[in-house]
Amino acid sequence: PKAVPLGLIARLEDVERDRIENAGGRPLVQYRGKLMPLVPIAGHWDQSMAPERQPVLVFSDGDRAMGLMVDEILDVVEEQMVIDGAGERPGFLGTTVIAGKVTEMLDTAWWLRQAGEDWFGEAAEGSKGPARHILVVEDSAFFRNLVVPAISAAGFTVTAVADAEEALRLREGGFGFDAVVSDITMPGMDGFTFARTLREGGAWRDLPLIALSGRADPVDIERGRAAGFTDYVAKFDRAALLDSLRQCLGAAVAG
Repeated sequence: PKAVPLGLIARLEDVERDRIENAGGRPLVQYRGKLMPLVPIAGHWDQSMAPERQPVLVFSDGDRAMGLMVDEILDVVEEQMVIDGAGERPGFLGTTVIAGKVTEMLDTAWWLRQAGEDWFGEAAEGSKGPARHILVVEDSAFFRNLVVPAISAAGFTVTAVADAEEALRLREGGFGFDAVVSDITMPGMDGFTFARTLREGGAWRDLPLIALSGRADPVDIERGRAAGFTDYVAKFDRAALLDSLRQCLGAAVAG
C-alpha cells in the first residue's frame, strides 16, 4: 500500500470513468468549472481498462488543482510515522508502517510536478508584488518535502535548511527573510532554544517565527510562545500553516 498525509489532500473523489477526457495523451476531468489534470500513479491510464469509477486524490491551491489517480482508497488512519530511509523510486520518500503494514510514502511535490512543471512557478508569478521569502528549518527530509512545496505553491519563495545552526549561519552571513518556520524537535539546538536565540538580538530579532511541530497541545503552544514563537501549528495542517504565514506577514506589514 501507499500513503500520503491527509492534511495535504483537498478532497477524496470518486470520478466516473466517462467524465475523464484525454488531451495530448494526458487524462483530464472537468472539476469545479475548470479542467483538472489527472496523474495516474501507475504511470499510464487506459480508459478501456479503467473501472467505472476512478478514485482520485485532489490537491489544490487557490483556483488550481490536480488529481492523483490511484487504484483504491483503502482507509483514513491516524498514525505516528517514522520514515525508513530515502525512497529509491521517483515519487516516493521511503517506507513506514501503517496499520501493521509496510507502506510507501508518496513524495507529494514530485507528483504535483507531473501535472505540469510550472505548478509551483505559476503560483509565485501570479502573486501580487515580489514573493515573500520564507526560511524553513527542519531536520527531517520527509517533512521538508511536505512543507516546502506547500509554501512554494502558495506563492512564497522558500529556502530550507536542516538545523538551527545552519539557519544561524545564514543570519550571520547577512541573509534576510520575511518569516521563519522552524521545527521544534531537532538534533543539536532545538526549536525553543533557536527561538530564544533569535529574540535575544540580531538582524532577525523581530521576524515572524512559526513553530512547526508534531505536537500542538496547549502546554506546547504556551512553551513555544514563551520562547518567542509568533505562532504554533501542527506539521500536517497545511491550511493552518499558510493562514499563519499570511496573518503573521500581514501583521508585520501593518506594524
